[in-house]
Amino acid sequence: MLLHRRDAMLQLGSVAGSALTLPALLQGTRTAAAANKSSAKSCIFLFMWGGQPQQDMWDLKPDAPEGVRSPFQPISTTVPGLFLGDQMPGIARHADKLSIIRTLNHTATDHGVSVYHALTGRAMLPPRTFPGNDRRRTDFPSIGSMFSYLGGESPLPTSFSIPRPVAHDGVMYSGTHAGFLGSKHDPVELGKVYNHVEVGPRADADLATIPLNRPDAVSATRFQARRSLLDILESQDRAMQKSPRTNAYGGVREDAYRLLQSTSVREALNLELESPALRDLYGRNEYGESFLTARRLVEAGVRLITVNWMFITPAAKVYNVWDAHGGLTDLEHGATGYGMLKANYCLPAFDQAFSALMTDLSQSGLLEDTVVACIGEFGRTPQINGANGRDHWPFCYSGVLAGGGIVGGSTYGTSDKIAAYVKENPVSPGDYLATLCQACGLDPHSEVHDLQGRPFAICDGQPIDSILS
Repeated sequence: MLLHRRDAMLQLGSVAGSALTLPALLQGTRTAAAANKSSAKSCIFLFMWGGQPQQDMWDLKPDAPEGVRSPFQPISTTVPGLFLGDQMPGIARHADKLSIIRTLNHTATDHGVSVYHALTGRAMLPPRTFPGNDRRRTDFPSIGSMFSYLGGESPLPTSFSIPRPVAHDGVMYSGTHAGFLGSKHDPVELGKVYNHVEVGPRADADLATIPLNRPDAVSATRFQARRSLLDILESQDRAMQKSPRTNAYGGVREDAYRLLQSTSVREALNLELESPALRDLYGRNEYGESFLTARRLVEAGVRLITVNWMFITPAAKVYNVWDAHGGLTDLEHGATGYGMLKANYCLPAFDQAFSALMTDLSQSGLLEDTVVACIGEFGRTPQINGANGRDHWPFCYSGVLAGGGIVGGSTYGTSDKIAAYVKENPVSPGDYLATLCQACGLDPHSEVHDLQGRPFAICDGQPIDSILS
């Protein structure tokens, strides 16, 4: 079932508010681990919440029987013998840059449990279904928090999550923050404030850029004065509270101040600085603007940016629209699953934004130093259901890696004749994340300790050596 929440739960806030409240938003984002030499310097992690259909996009089976075979036709790509679905002509032109992994698999059919597995690389044990899948400090860290822990000291936060975290009905999903690594490794979560008058963003709306500026009423001089006042207040507070948590807060405040003062990050989040032609190339919608913002944050020096794909209706509901069962009469084109896939909140916007990102990264020279990852929490059933859609299916699905450290124009693993089960070379979510870490020069076997002091490898998987350059 698709997910929703009311606009009251969409008040994720904007970092454009008071400078005195920014530390709470950025609490503990300073990295403390030693730097590693890396093949790629950054990663753009595209999380397709809901689960893309492998049979319609990445792993078509044109010889499958009626009721399983996709209504979309396979089209040629820049790689001889590699075919993609006909709804992705733009991406087909970049197939030589992609490594398509066709044998991802696990066993959980629940969204929340599977999101956790996809973003942490570990099964949720015991599984906690909605609403019990809220994030907790006992959780394993997300991929962004792995990068924060393993990466070197930086004047900027290591990980951003845009345009907002995976959440609905007041539940922030497990797997989306640092868990037991602590708040200093949480991602910076940027959100857009919603109200009862203007509930966007919608996939067909032109959006304002994501703000990270001082409030209009706060001049640079007043901002510096506020910092001096903040120094005094926090000095007194630390004198009264000698706890480790209080001591750590000084670093939090410094990170918040540096981030507000960082011209590079403020400019990265200001899409008005981009040419209209480039913004048109990505698409004047939340998806295109998020992909473009991710590229700009990479250019500013941020190591990992997660883009969470979701859709907000005019009635302020959150939909994980890749969950294309069909039968949703309150969602435009939602009566059928294939109606959803062909709507601008799915395949058309995805093909435009993804192909624009690959073009932009290639032309700017950033692709050699940037890994692009694209994955959902699971795939879709081989059988097409009565609403002309597909249901949850974690037993075999596809994910993509591209860019620095990745062998392009390749596929890995073989599914069976209807893309239902793995035939050769199974890949776990942990293997996928380990490959991503390795491509970025980060050791996925690095040891961490949970809140009970028990040792674990930070990533529960093995890199796929054959797709690493």
